[in-house]
Amino acid sequence: MATNASERKTFFKRIGGKDKEEPAEMTFFDHIEELRWHLIRSVAVWLTAVVLIFIYIDWIYDHIILAPTFSTFFTYGALCKLGHWLHLGDSFCMPIIKINLQVTEVNGTFTSAINIAMIGGLVAAFPYIFWELWRFVKPALSPKEKKYGQRSIFFVWLCFFTGAAFGYYLLAPFTFNFLAGFTLGKSEVIQYRPSVNDYVDSLTNLILGCGIAFELPVLAFVLAKIGIITGAMLRKYFKFAFVIILVVAAVITPSPDWTSQFIVAIPLVLLYWISILLASSVDKKRAKDEEKEWS
Repeated sequence: MATNASERKTFFKRIGGKDKEEPAEMTFFDHIEELRWHLIRSVAVWLTAVVLIFIYIDWIYDHIILAPTFSTFFTYGALCKLGHWLHLGDSFCMPIIKINLQVTEVNGTFTSAINIAMIGGLVAAFPYIFWELWRFVKPALSPKEKKYGQRSIFFVWLCFFTGAAFGYYLLAPFTFNFLAGFTLGKSEVIQYRPSVNDYVDSLTNLILGCGIAFELPVLAFVLAKIGIITGAMLRKYFKFAFVIILVVAAVITPSPDWTSQFIVAIPLVLLYWISILLASSVDKKRAKDEEKEWS
């Protein structure tokens, strides 16, 4: 992307324009009109996904939403086998805890169904929504930038769905297992019966939060291309970033246990160092290009 003030100014003038060899400058209202149609198409696809999920809401609720609460969930068996393979015994085996959900509001089940459909539709429609965003920005890019941008689209999708899968298959089981087994007092008069809405909100927050958090390398690459950050800068501020990562991990995980937060923090730290490598590669390439220009 643009690396100086004049190029950035040209970029924002051309953004949203028609994809031609010589993109024409557009007025402010032309930008708004172009953006409006991108948003309309994105919302239409999202609503289509919402409707489809709502039609099959019973199957989705039984086989996807409730799956992390079942002892047959894939993660429990896989972690237990991993612990045995590493000769650690049952250290990775989580105790089987039954979670009994309840509805405390008249419209509780309907509200939960709507929330599942809306969040699920957003996750399912994410590739198309991002594609519409790319189409809006694409005319403002040079042919070389378009080439790099098209390559990064796949990694944006990959990072998002990898993060969503991480939240669903790994973080959610640890979180719900810990919360269901956490007791308050010795009298045993408290019955653990979370509401369906609370459970659905916690699960969707984990999925979306991890999906967005895993976009860190892509964001770092884009900011490095623009010239806002460098690999050296990211290395310099790693200690501050580490504190922020711990805070983000605490926000993403609804449970207060350190295990869940540790599980989130570790991949975020790895993603941060991947971001450093990507930004450093951009810096090296820019330096080589500048050497060619001056040679």
